[in-house]
Amino acid sequence: MKTWSYLLAPFAAWLAAGCLKFVINSLRAGKPAFGLIGYGGMPSNHSAIVSSMAALTALREGLDSAAFGVALTLAFIVMLDAASLRRQVGRHAQALNELRPEEKARLRERMGHTPFEIAGGIAVGCAVAWLLR
Repeated sequence: MKTWSYLLAPFAAWLAAGCLKFVINSLRAGKPAFGLIGYGGMPSNHSAIVSSMAALTALREGLDSAAFGVALTLAFIVMLDAASLRRQVGRHAQALNELRPEEKARLRERMGHTPFEIAGGIAVGCAVAWLLR
């Protein structure tokens, strides 16, 4: 079970964060929000995935293990990317969509995450890791 939990953790975190995101978006929209599934929103799927692996590694191998250092580094890079680069890409898409409102193929504007959405992903990932430890 030890090895399988390392394979299961990212998938379970992705599934949990995705389902939670669908429920939150549906409650906000007042109807099923299938169109809001994807990048962006609360909680961050990417943060949940990498946090589940980092947290599971910390719980299993310890905070001073090389494996945890690698997992933490990867998680940090992914979360920085979600909060900065991907968020800026979303802002650029919004500006481009405003410049060309007649275009049928609009660019996806929901790309990055706020710090709160990333924290939500971390919480989901850590919860999944705790359940699988």
